[in-house]
Amino acid sequence: MTSIPGFAPPDFDLTVLDAYLRRVTPGLHGEPELERISGGQSNPTYFLSYPTHRTVLRMPPKGPLLPSAHAVDREHRVMHALEKTSVAVPQMLALCTDTNVIGRPFYVMARIAGRVFNDCSLPGVAFAERRAMYFAMAETLALLHRVDWQAAGLADFGRVGGYYTRQIARWSKQWTLSKTREIPDIDRLIIWLGENVPDESATTISHGDFRIGNLMFHPTEPRVVAVLDWELSTLGHPLADLAYSALGWRLRSNEHMGMCDLDLATLGIPTEAEYLAHYRAHAPAFGPQLPFHTAMSLFRLAVIFEGIAARAKSGSASAANAADLGGLSAAFARRAVEAIDGVR
Repeated sequence: MTSIPGFAPPDFDLTVLDAYLRRVTPGLHGEPELERISGGQSNPTYFLSYPTHRTVLRMPPKGPLLPSAHAVDREHRVMHALEKTSVAVPQMLALCTDTNVIGRPFYVMARIAGRVFNDCSLPGVAFAERRAMYFAMAETLALLHRVDWQAAGLADFGRVGGYYTRQIARWSKQWTLSKTREIPDIDRLIIWLGENVPDESATTISHGDFRIGNLMFHPTEPRVVAVLDWELSTLGHPLADLAYSALGWRLRSNEHMGMCDLDLATLGIPTEAEYLAHYRAHAPAFGPQLPFHTAMSLFRLAVIFEGIAARAKSGSASAANAADLGGLSAAFARRAVEAIDGVR
């Protein structure tokens, strides 16, 4: 049993994990090889390879966790349900909620061959392919929002209606629990969002972190072969996903998932309006996207990144650059305030 050289050893017993997987996975043979996947800020993720199986292992980080955070069981459940739909997800292989096995819950899924881009400018991709990939992203989100969540067995995956009201309450509480400093813009957002909630009657499956970096594209074609990282998924309002997926056009290239300061026409990336129109051409009618939806997405992102900063401060962050990324929470809050003030 080996870990890839150059990576820190895992903080769990690989021998125990291997013994468990052999009991629950038919045909699993040979010695396992473990490799940490870099870049994740939330749930530690590993390539777990056997001569007979290529898999991905995912689990919450060690240490104290915020309420409802790092819910790997929910990730497993929604992807397992979506395996029977037109939404591209990896095959789920095993879920273990018994913390006596390796000290925390985990799940294992099939590893898919493809391309993942953490840089939303899609470096190394041909001009025409970039446009097609962003439109594939819009089509994939529309497919998700068309899924009959009741028929998929997800009727109790979240509450129906009132999504934004609950989200404002949830992330306001998370802000109180995780903040490492005062950010007046966040305090203003909590009040403004609560006073400007739009219609929230529509209900779909909501991914919660739908962006280019959480999509896997075919190795050579501009099509999505897997939607990843479902930790924040629930039943929610579709325009929350849509607004969040479009934050790349609102944030700068040094702000985690942004590209608004790049020459998008030269890169071949569609405009925000073209992306949103492509989504609407493939999705049911859910109403217009408002400044509220953008501000809500940025507010939530600001609180999430403040949580990263808090984990960095406590020493339980999943990535080495967590402290630097945590500092972006104030920038996201500022962009949210600009959205409600009409500044672009």
